[in-house]
Amino acid sequence: MIPFNSPPRIGTEEKYVVEAMRQDKISGDGRFSRKCQQWFEHSLPVDKALMTTSCTHALEMAAMLIGIEPGDEVIMPSYTFVSTANAFALRGAKIVFVDIRPDTMNIDETKIEAAITPKTKAIVPVHYAGVGCEMDTIMEIARRYGLFVVEDAAQGMMSAYKGQALGTIGHLGTFSFHETKNYTSGGEGGLLLINDPSFIERAEIIREKGTNRSRFFRGEVDKYSWVDLGSSYLPSELQAAYLYAQLLSAEKINENRLESWKSYYDGLYSLREIGKAELPVVPEHCRQNGHMFYLKTADLKERTALLEFLHKRGIMAVFHYVPLHTSEAGRRFGSFSGTDRYTTAESNRIVRLPMYYGLHADDLQKVVNDVIQFFT
Repeated sequence: MIPFNSPPRIGTEEKYVVEAMRQDKISGDGRFSRKCQQWFEHSLPVDKALMTTSCTHALEMAAMLIGIEPGDEVIMPSYTFVSTANAFALRGAKIVFVDIRPDTMNIDETKIEAAITPKTKAIVPVHYAGVGCEMDTIMEIARRYGLFVVEDAAQGMMSAYKGQALGTIGHLGTFSFHETKNYTSGGEGGLLLINDPSFIERAEIIREKGTNRSRFFRGEVDKYSWVDLGSSYLPSELQAAYLYAQLLSAEKINENRLESWKSYYDGLYSLREIGKAELPVVPEHCRQNGHMFYLKTADLKERTALLEFLHKRGIMAVFHYVPLHTSEAGRRFGSFSGTDRYTTAESNRIVRLPMYYGLHADDLQKVVNDVIQFFT
């Protein structure tokens, strides 16, 4: 069976994890945590990068930082993972879903303004498959209405929009280091990117269980105590060490995935030419990271048939999100603004093909050949 995903392993993770295990300090914010955070702060135009236990927790921190309260409204696409909505619903917000664009599967920036009400507090664009949303338009809308922008860039590390790294454009951004992502901190993990320095001090407090412990360790206060709401969002040194090994080979991993992505695109291009399937769209002003390769079938029936066909041939292809507004919790905690023209219809057509660092060329070619066989 060709798996859909295989966690990225560069080969040096064990060296750094063992080194971390031999340290006196293996809890959060030790030497490897600092190395990871410094890597992002040196590589990206961010004011502060904070390692978290997951992208979900980074989003929860973002919701607290922008002051989400019961009755606030937060605009986002319905076509996303549950964490995007859950982080804000946990603070009492009503989730306002808007339609997506059928080309990139990202939030339709032209539908956002109509969803804004006096209760709107934030916009949460999700960069699907590591392809940037139309951030110029989104940021301009946010400025006019005085709204916060939190980028869910879970899939977007090493991607950019008009030369700006995803996650560094809004007020706050988040990355995921789950085992399904391009880079992992040992299976779980995330990062909060702070692009507005006014959030830094409180972010450190929230992340450290509501205490000013970070200031204490910097020698800024003579003791630390409980000063605000917060939780425990620090990953261990073992997780940070695992990620650090991969950060040192970030370009190598990125290039490998992009090569696989291009091989898929070139190999399946003939299906696009004869109108049998649609392939991913990456706007010229976006730089993607090879996170995902998908194609679109004619409809749900054809998608089901293709998945069954591939599974019988030992290929683990999968579909993706069930739109949140159609779920039980989505109906309870949110509502859809406008018409669901594309969200459900397009989500029913997507088939994601195996994609991971180190995907063997022979396996990739088998996937291409079997997909072509299905359609022809």
